[in-house]
Amino acid sequence: MTSFLVARQYIEEAASLRHTRTVLLRAPHVDLPALAREDQRLVAHLDGAQVAGDAGWQLALAALAEEPGVGPAFTAAVLALQRGDAAALDALVDAPPDAAAQRGLVSALGWLSAGALKGLIVGWLEASQPTDAHARRHRLALATCDSHRLDPGAAWISPATLAAQPGTTRTAARLGRTDLLPAVYAAGDAQAAVLLGDRGAALAQLREQIHQPAALQLHQLAAPPDAARALVRSLATAPDADLRLAIRAAAYAGDTQALPWLIQQMEDPQRARLAGEAFTWITGAELDRLQLERLPTEAELADPREDPANDDVSLDEDDGLPWPDAPRVHAWWQAHRDRLPGPGQRCFMGAPATDVANLQQVLRHGRQRQRHGAALLLTLNRPGTPLFNVAMPAWRQQRLLGLPITRR
Repeated sequence: MTSFLVARQYIEEAASLRHTRTVLLRAPHVDLPALAREDQRLVAHLDGAQVAGDAGWQLALAALAEEPGVGPAFTAAVLALQRGDAAALDALVDAPPDAAAQRGLVSALGWLSAGALKGLIVGWLEASQPTDAHARRHRLALATCDSHRLDPGAAWISPATLAAQPGTTRTAARLGRTDLLPAVYAAGDAQAAVLLGDRGAALAQLREQIHQPAALQLHQLAAPPDAARALVRSLATAPDADLRLAIRAAAYAGDTQALPWLIQQMEDPQRARLAGEAFTWITGAELDRLQLERLPTEAELADPREDPANDDVSLDEDDGLPWPDAPRVHAWWQAHRDRLPGPGQRCFMGAPATDVANLQQVLRHGRQRQRHGAALLLTLNRPGTPLFNVAMPAWRQQRLLGLPITRR
């Protein structure tokens, strides 16, 4: 009984930790060492479930049947792959379509090493029968290559592939396949086309999609500085201005001329933390590390999502951000403004957005949102550069970045 309960705890905790990881990947306060610590915990629970053998496997299947979400699907798929149980993996792949379970399956394929998956993925790619089952495996194989940022080659991702599977346009873009830009654009994926170097029609299309967070970020990072600045001005002065949207646009535009306005926004509790993050994004000044933060009031600490009458259960994008002390932030800016890039240059984390050394430094030591921004800029500055995946297992990221690997 004790071993059964322990195994069940491993399974439940692994699924829960996988859910937590999704949150941490987007968190503004999480850096790579923090992600590595959480990944170590997840590995420990997966190892415990694997050691439990058949009992652990049956418990994982039961948990997945009870709740076919990302965490349970991830846990079951990792165990099936580690067990080398082809029949069990086939059963997971061929299960009735469920978006969350499919994300968990793809996540498991991205979690294990590419070497351990090579034979499986090659087999899925080479299967040519025109059936739904084979098409599903082909999509999973391409998603795995995307996660690992391994280009399967022109034989497996081509204009014909993009036409048949529209979702693969993002895979082509993240892999840096500039040879596929015409096919990506023809498929109507403006974000993928901009990532591959289109600064014309595709960028103009993104301008019409700025209420989508990813489209806004990509537009502001890729557009000429004057155009990015003009969009910020338009958003901030519109009659029905969404100032939070304007603050995000200002951060990505990297315009140091917007810093006084951002400091003004720090006076409003609804926008203070987001404005502080935008200030850091441009200047590199980490408010919590430079003692430029303040304690929030009780009213500011109150979370409206805790009101039983409020049906909003979404995550607060400001969670984890420091509360800026506007006067001290202003004083810091006055003392350091001459060290920042001048007007006309896009500034990111205190340096020109084209400064490769600074971008790589942020990728190694920044926090998750900043790291994603650095990865995007490295690709946008040099189309054809694969987009670094800041969601990979932390030890794999550390290896690719030349950092000491946190031992599992």
